[in-house]
Amino acid sequence: MNSNYYKVIMKLLKIKYGSGLHLYGCPIIFNKRGATISIGRNVTINSSFLSNLVGLYSRTILITRTSEAKIKIGDNVGISGATIYARSSIIIGENTMIGGNTKILDNDFHPIEIEDRNADIKEKIGTRPIVIGKNCFIGCNALILKGTELGDGCVVGAGAVISGKFPSNSVIVGNPGKVIKLLH
Repeated sequence: MNSNYYKVIMKLLKIKYGSGLHLYGCPIIFNKRGATISIGRNVTINSSFLSNLVGLYSRTILITRTSEAKIKIGDNVGISGATIYARSSIIIGENTMIGGNTKILDNDFHPIEIEDRNADIKEKIGTRPIVIGKNCFIGCNALILKGTELGDGCVVGAGAVISGKFPSNSVIVGNPGKVIKLLH
């Protein structure tokens, strides 16, 4: 699909985006009525197998699931085959690179308690905002869970599973993600 055609669709979905948006392939975008998705200037979204040779197995997916949800992507961000799924808020700072197949999820998808899950009580889904600072690098296949806060300049290793608050310039690896080094 031609990216200019897809940009028209994004406008119809009330997705705000800045100049210089590059779409390689077609992302999957769902914006719940009342929610907001905003994409900064000079953002690149890779959503096709050949757009990133790390081996993308999915198109980029941006989803807001509640009318209060917000996804804000800063200027000069690169995203490759990632899923960004918000019930509350996900903010990604400028100049951040998000590696292939990464998942950024500000919620548990389902209630934790058995009775609530079986009754499908959406209000019982655990949700906490995610903030990713400026100039971060997220390695491929990383999983960033609800409530995570990454300071500016953080590096998340490939395949890391992270949750919690991490100071600026941290190198975070493993499952669970731990800081192994501070960059200068």
